[in-house]
Amino acid sequence: MADIKSAYEIAMEKINKIESATPEERLKWKYIPKGEELAGKYIKDDINLTAELAKYGEQERKYVVQGISSILIRNIDLPKNDAVKKNNKKVMDGLTTVKKDKKALENVFSKIRYIFNHYAEQGEAQKKAAYEQVKEEFSMKLQQALAQQGSNARINSIDIERQPQFQEEWRKMLIRLDAQYMQHISEYKHELQAIN
Repeated sequence: MADIKSAYEIAMEKINKIESATPEERLKWKYIPKGEELAGKYIKDDINLTAELAKYGEQERKYVVQGISSILIRNIDLPKNDAVKKNNKKVMDGLTTVKKDKKALENVFSKIRYIFNHYAEQGEAQKKAAYEQVKEEFSMKLQQALAQQGSNARINSIDIERQPQFQEEWRKMLIRLDAQYMQHISEYKHELQAIN
């Protein structure tokens, strides 16, 4: 119980930490959030990142770029629809604007595009096959449940696809299918973060 601190002690520790911060840490605390804010505006309002970055000196700019990059990278997602595809392109264009090592950037982008293409082409076929599998399994379970209850209801008269339990099983299957792709995307996001 002796190691429980009062709110005052915690606040004093935070103040001491701030007061003992290096100038570099202070720059980081101030300019990474500014970069994050700029990234949000870029995604939402399409501001000119090059013009915005020109407003900062070299020391500040590297932290602004860190903030921009972290938000842009977080916004890369599987191309489930046209809006996400458009957003992914915008994010990649933004990263191309702020990152210096264009060759390394393009290398990672090509890996990401490969995953996106595979998701769009093969993923659709996988989803259709998985949908039929889930539907078949659910239909069999439902038939067994009806038989156990002694019901003479016909499975054909029940719209399986509208059943909440079926919808839940299908949602879980989609999450599993997408997780395979997201694992690769996550790795590539880490690679993007490491690029200057």
